[in-house]
Amino acid sequence: MLKNSVQTILLLGLASVVVACSSVSQQEPTTADMSASDRYQATRYDIDQDTGPNRVLDISKVREVIPVPVARTLAGNKSPYTVRGETYRVMASEQGYKERGYASWYGEKFHGHKTSNGEIYDMYQVSAAHKTMPLPGYLRVTNLENQRSIVVRVNDRGPFHEGRVVDLSYAAAYMLGYADKGTALVEVEAIVPGGAIPSHEQQPILASDEKQFLQVGAFSDRQAADALVNRLARITSLPVFVRSIVSQDNQELHRVRIGPVDDEAEQERIRAAVVAANLGSPYTVRD
Repeated sequence: MLKNSVQTILLLGLASVVVACSSVSQQEPTTADMSASDRYQATRYDIDQDTGPNRVLDISKVREVIPVPVARTLAGNKSPYTVRGETYRVMASEQGYKERGYASWYGEKFHGHKTSNGEIYDMYQVSAAHKTMPLPGYLRVTNLENQRSIVVRVNDRGPFHEGRVVDLSYAAAYMLGYADKGTALVEVEAIVPGGAIPSHEQQPILASDEKQFLQVGAFSDRQAADALVNRLARITSLPVFVRSIVSQDNQELHRVRIGPVDDEAEQERIRAAVVAANLGSPYTVRD
């Protein structure tokens, strides 16, 4: 009798294993089964999988975005491009662009990773993703539900969801008052400070004496710029300095830079260190 009971239990266990294996084989493919490109598209643009930070945002550390003339390359500006079977064309110019629709936000899943134009995404600072604006660029975003408004730097692509016109960083969504609800009805309007240099078919050729720097921030307040210089000096041995300019509306702008640093590997190391220290998202400039 005992022998028969043991045999019965073993047979039931084997049957369970067979059923379980059969069930697994019939499941939909996971992202691990997809090609690299399909997996990228299946995860990067799925906002439902994203989360906000696990700590309260310190508003005092969110730097104001001040539009300055930009030089553009092919980085992030390939046109046309296709995502999820839809083809998009980058605007020749964002001059006069204005639109209403829904804004979403993205956070932890992309924090510290490269944006479409190669900058590092920092969910604690103000930035945005747009499907067709030339990169980089600037938008004024107004939450039509509470009339709050901010200026953001556009450096990424998305959101690839019907009805959404812009994807903001967590900090931007927080400042506009919709981080806790996911989306908000907004109006976006392009800002073109003094005109932007359009994208070209080839990467720009550097002059022999042209150097590369990492720009970490730009401030209207010189004291804020100096404070950032002091903090950056603790994490890099390279020169950290302020380059001041006067904008077209006679406002002084203080740009905090590191360098020169022409080695790409060193640039990546510094970017990672700055992001880890929560001091911003450096991007490469040439001077």
